[in-house]
Amino acid sequence: MQIAADRLTAYVRDIFAAEGCAPAEAERIGRYLVAANLTGHDSHGVIRVPRYVAWLREGEVVANQTPQIVSDSPAFALVDGGYGFGQTAGPFATELGIARAKANGVAIVALRHSGHLGRIGEWAEQAAAAGLVSVHFVNVAGSQLVAPFGSVDRRFSTAPFAAGFPVAGEEPIILDFATSAVAEGKVLVASQGGKALPEGVLIEPDGRLSRDPATLFGPIEGTLARDSRNGAGAIRAFGEHKGSGLALLCELLAGALTGSGTCGPGQRRFCNGMLSIYLTPQAFGSDDAVAAETRTYLDFFRSARPATPGGEVLLPGEPERHTRATRLAEGVPLTDPVWETLLAAGRDRGLDGEGYRG
Repeated sequence: MQIAADRLTAYVRDIFAAEGCAPAEAERIGRYLVAANLTGHDSHGVIRVPRYVAWLREGEVVANQTPQIVSDSPAFALVDGGYGFGQTAGPFATELGIARAKANGVAIVALRHSGHLGRIGEWAEQAAAAGLVSVHFVNVAGSQLVAPFGSVDRRFSTAPFAAGFPVAGEEPIILDFATSAVAEGKVLVASQGGKALPEGVLIEPDGRLSRDPATLFGPIEGTLARDSRNGAGAIRAFGEHKGSGLALLCELLAGALTGSGTCGPGQRRFCNGMLSIYLTPQAFGSDDAVAAETRTYLDFFRSARPATPGGEVLLPGEPERHTRATRLAEGVPLTDPVWETLLAAGRDRGLDGEGYRG
């Protein structure tokens, strides 16, 4: 099925308003989750709604939290999200970083104890729209999903990394990926009738490679519930030792350094930590010089010949922009199992999701 983005946003907003979120927070949750679907990152979109609702009811995430600045200097701030929604803590921390960098040329913002921050590229896009370069290291406390290179045991979260680079007169470069071979959400999507996983992105306890979501979630036949604690296997790090090393740094920079906590060992409360660096191009020289060199290099990049006839050599961020345009025009595609979970989430609070389809 497909549903218009504005109608889907309204439905998700109303679910969280009914769950006790203030109107502004409920609106942000709906807007940012649907924005992830619009870019093609369904793993970080509305498929997350049932989990968010469950976390809210269990007290894992807290509605209507105001992020607090706990350590402050002109070019640095440590922000505590109070285990509130990432759709509140994320924009707060990013806006703070943008303001500090514009005042000082550079800024570092450490965010700890945030609820799920969603698609991290969202924050890189926000900084790029303000004319800033940004780099973001993220980890997930309480989420052991990924095996280091050479191992079968879970020792990392999916540990996302994102960066943005504004381009004068053009769309920005936005790089955004999990340091795991696939995001946990993509395993979730595959388990609910979405795009199948590539071969070998999961690993069984005996070292066999797998693409079966049951490796991560345990038996799933005939169910809609998914819990990674039920699976015996793990997601693999991307790029062998390279992705594994970057994941380790994400855990240390976003988890240990910020005080948010790493993914383990022991039982830990679920939250995201994020260490973000914001840079104004003006701090490194004239705008004209940076823009000229950037355009020259991007033209050189685009001149690379495709490996296959009719293929494209795309810049980071271009696939997302293409998908966004298509889905805004045609609607957001959802598999039947995902829609059923959304209907159930609304039904619990007296909402008829079918009525939002128009």
